[in-house]
Amino acid sequence: MKVLSVASEVFPLIKTGGLADVVGALPLALRAQDVDVRTLLPAYPAVKEKIAEATVALAYDDLFGGPARVLADRVDGLDLLAIDAPHLYDRPGNIYLGPDGLDWPDNAQRFAALARVGADIGLGAIADFNPAVVHAHDWQAALAPAYLHFSDRPRPRTIVTIHNLAFQGHFPLSVFGALGLPDSALSLDGVEYFGGVGYLKAGLRLADAITTVSPTYAREIMTPEFGMALDGLLRSRAPVVHGILNGIDDKVWNPATDSALVQTYNALRIDMRARNKTALQNKLSLRPGLDPPLVGVVSRLSDQKGLDLLLHALPSFIARGGQLALLGSGEPSLQEGFAAAASAWRGAVGCVFGYDEKLAHLIQGGADFVVVPSRFEPCGLTQLCALRYGAPPIVSRVGGLADTVIDANEAACSAGVATGFQFSPPSVEGLSYALERAVDLMGNPSAMRRVRLNGMRADVSWRGPAERYAALYRSLVKTAA
Repeated sequence: MKVLSVASEVFPLIKTGGLADVVGALPLALRAQDVDVRTLLPAYPAVKEKIAEATVALAYDDLFGGPARVLADRVDGLDLLAIDAPHLYDRPGNIYLGPDGLDWPDNAQRFAALARVGADIGLGAIADFNPAVVHAHDWQAALAPAYLHFSDRPRPRTIVTIHNLAFQGHFPLSVFGALGLPDSALSLDGVEYFGGVGYLKAGLRLADAITTVSPTYAREIMTPEFGMALDGLLRSRAPVVHGILNGIDDKVWNPATDSALVQTYNALRIDMRARNKTALQNKLSLRPGLDPPLVGVVSRLSDQKGLDLLLHALPSFIARGGQLALLGSGEPSLQEGFAAAASAWRGAVGCVFGYDEKLAHLIQGGADFVVVPSRFEPCGLTQLCALRYGAPPIVSRVGGLADTVIDANEAACSAGVATGFQFSPPSVEGLSYALERAVDLMGNPSAMRRVRLNGMRADVSWRGPAERYAALYRSLVKTAA
């Protein structure tokens, strides 16, 4: 079966968040299911650097204001189609934001172009590739099902995956005329959304199937609390909504072979893990020692991620001898807050603002626990990496965090299945209590070891999710036959 995946970022070519990791790993896992995936993305400067051997698969005289080519290449095992449209994508820095930190003013056109090309390829524009399914990821690609729906030609089946419902691609009505859609598309059953144009809304209304990245998030987004004003639409489409957990690339995230670690280890040699804790403490100027409970954070610093809760919970945690290693960037107020904490508690709090792939791996391999206190979390990849690396996650009981971490309560510990700590609701009090429980667990080395090993033995790979995606693709094609 042939599938076209359409996304705005793909690891290892370009990445701003977990979307890129998913879009980069899933096609490789799907090969074992006899699914041939080609991934369409914009040819940003960083992408063009990596596709030097590309061939031209498709050309446009005018794609939203200028000429464009679709380049085909294979990079790190991924079959790629990259839209080389300099007037849209040849820009420095962040792929979504301009130098002023605001969205590029033509993002509506930039990502409509991505969806338009995805629809054209879905309709057979590339002679040797006729996908049975077009799989669009998040709002940036979500117009592809709309273009296909309003085409008068036989079309492939379509899926939209919601990676984060908070980002919807809502633009003023004035952009509609440039989209190349028929007037009939500007309706409640099309792209109209609160008096403007909604890219994600259109995809959710018109795709043949909708997936989210965890079963719990699939249920949550049908409620007013988590539905971001789309809960009514999603409830109306409930029969075609599927929650499929993300996985991680267990070759990239493998403590037994990870070159970013000072000491590799596995479940049989878990005691060797301690050397990474020492290396992490040295790197972030934390007081050395194996006894202090060291929690790690690898995250975007935002209200969604609940990092303000951690700031408020820090004093009591530090008072119990705890340490924090933080890697992330985001809201200025949060960065300032953690910078102040690092200054106030030298030797106990270490922060790096930005992103460093090697440090992210070292935190997973060196921290005693990894904290993910999100107010909502579609799936989360950080806690999956933490399980793989034997750093029990401390998570709020929402979305994919609830689906992937088994709380170390008395029953779970007695049954030998606990893998971390959950707290609910997302609050300073809940997080503080979870941190206290984690500190207490460290005081029981044999129990701590069991929880670590349970996490390392959990299957967090893409194998199971790939099977479920392949089954969904086949069911859609079978239904259409």
